[in-house]
Amino acid sequence: MLKYQVSLHSPEAHVFRVKMFVPEPLGRELMIGMPAWIPGSYMIRDYARNILSIKAESGDGALQLIKKDKQTWLLTHSGSPIVITYYVYAWDLSVRGSFLDTTRAFITGTSLFLFVRGMEQHNCEIEFSHPLGEIYSTWRLATTLEPVNTRYLQFGTYHADSYEALIDHPIEMGNFSHTEFLVSGVKHNIQISGVHDADLEKLSVDLERICTEHIKLFDGLPDMERYLFQVMAVGEGYGGLEHRCSTSLICSRRDLPHKTQTKVDEGYRRFLGLCSHEYFHLWNVKRIRPQVLKESDLSKEVHTTLLWVFEGITSYFDDLALVRSGVIEQQGYLDLLARTITRYLAGTGRFKQTLAESSFDAWTKFYKQDENAPNAIVSYYTKGALVALLLDMTLRRNSGNRVSMNHVMRRLWKEYGEKEVGIEEGVVERIVEELTGSDFHDFFESYVYGVDELPLEGMLKRFGVAMHLAPTTTREEKGGYLESFVPVNNPVFDLGVKVSQKGEGLGALTVYEGGPAQQAGLSAGDVIIAINGIKATTDEWSAVLERYQQGEKIVLHAFRRDELISFQVTPVRSEFRICYLQLDSAASPEAGKAREAWLGPQNHACDGQ
Repeated sequence: MLKYQVSLHSPEAHVFRVKMFVPEPLGRELMIGMPAWIPGSYMIRDYARNILSIKAESGDGALQLIKKDKQTWLLTHSGSPIVITYYVYAWDLSVRGSFLDTTRAFITGTSLFLFVRGMEQHNCEIEFSHPLGEIYSTWRLATTLEPVNTRYLQFGTYHADSYEALIDHPIEMGNFSHTEFLVSGVKHNIQISGVHDADLEKLSVDLERICTEHIKLFDGLPDMERYLFQVMAVGEGYGGLEHRCSTSLICSRRDLPHKTQTKVDEGYRRFLGLCSHEYFHLWNVKRIRPQVLKESDLSKEVHTTLLWVFEGITSYFDDLALVRSGVIEQQGYLDLLARTITRYLAGTGRFKQTLAESSFDAWTKFYKQDENAPNAIVSYYTKGALVALLLDMTLRRNSGNRVSMNHVMRRLWKEYGEKEVGIEEGVVERIVEELTGSDFHDFFESYVYGVDELPLEGMLKRFGVAMHLAPTTTREEKGGYLESFVPVNNPVFDLGVKVSQKGEGLGALTVYEGGPAQQAGLSAGDVIIAINGIKATTDEWSAVLERYQQGEKIVLHAFRRDELISFQVTPVRSEFRICYLQLDSAASPEAGKAREAWLGPQNHACDGQ
């Protein structure tokens, strides 16, 4: 058994101290290392860079550590027990790294715990020392690691079955809020750190409904003692990362519900969608997962074309669970769906990169986006969710609502996730065809392995939803739900560049491919200081476009680095890519029934295929 001792060495300096005990080292050489990335976030992060110092000792005295590469060390020994002591700098306020100050401590295992090559399957015992000092006297500890001679929320010793398990149960320490609710006989805990005024009772009620919806879909929870929502509330922030029995979340404190709140507003809906997304990962990613990620090497990139299955399908079901559980109404769901469609239509990258390619290249493209990203890539989250929507609707339409994505996910769970068998390429296609008895080759070739435009408008109409596209007037438009849609008759003009206030001017964030700004020579990073001789502001930008007369040129003065350049730009009519959805009042009775079967409460007892 490997043993670790974790102490808050210097919260003021953001430094943890870790002691790792190797009681029975293998062979006469030992290779130790730290992961380069964390499962669920497909980017090399090089966690070993935060190790400030490291030493090794045995009963024979100090042992020499020879660094072999950026994250591994080699030591030779006599076979007696070894103690490795190292210090880790932790100042990453995210869900992917570790953080420590005098108000809070957060640990992701990949960024703190070393592994021993060849001993990854050994049991691990981790002792968390209560920090010394009056200001830490009321601190508690929240994790889903198995307690050993201690209790949940207490410092002490915890157990993990392997290194993989050790790094899949984050740890939060501090003075946090905490509550719990019960679903399917399993305790679900909510822990919130940071300053907030959240109504924990309301949050528990809503999350219970959402969790119940997902559990019904998969016909039960995976085996676990408890589930933990670990939340860090900040001024501005959004993100989540799934784990075996928990999720780490960061959100704006304004997105949490408060006691005077009577409805689910936009911010709270966003937070519930995030919780729903990460909870769905309990099945889809943490247990239903590609074989290559199941056996993945955390020292380097591991590529798969299937991320659209795990993130895209999850992104479809996350918001769907909100409406099916009754937490939001159908109008609210359509508002979310319209925004997803708007994001999909925003760039031309969707005509260049397939969904499979987007998945494969996540490491170097999606997670390392630059100013040209909208022109070059498509999101496997966004397009993946819309392909899942189209697949769900196609299955329902072709089968008279007897087969849906519910069945696909349940088959994936029963055949792969529940048995802990990794999936290979083509599994989803095979299951779809087996469920329907139909050939779906063209569907997947067009929308997963090809760049054909998604036929959203026609398909939504079959389900009683009207889709409208409006011209872009500002690049910040999100689209949404409308009770009634009024077409835009007057021409709306666009320069093909996304700008934001930057100092005394407007920074060009993205110059869209083929647009007038690009044709005139403007580049991302340029700082526009004047528009037709007037100081550049966001208000002046909008006003000039509103007053624009066909054929006129707009003169922009901009700094590129420290050089002043003049551009003459002729606006063009805005593209129609802002999506609005509405419940179709002219829908046929059949379309109305299809919509209710899709968005209404699901009779999972009948989904036995």
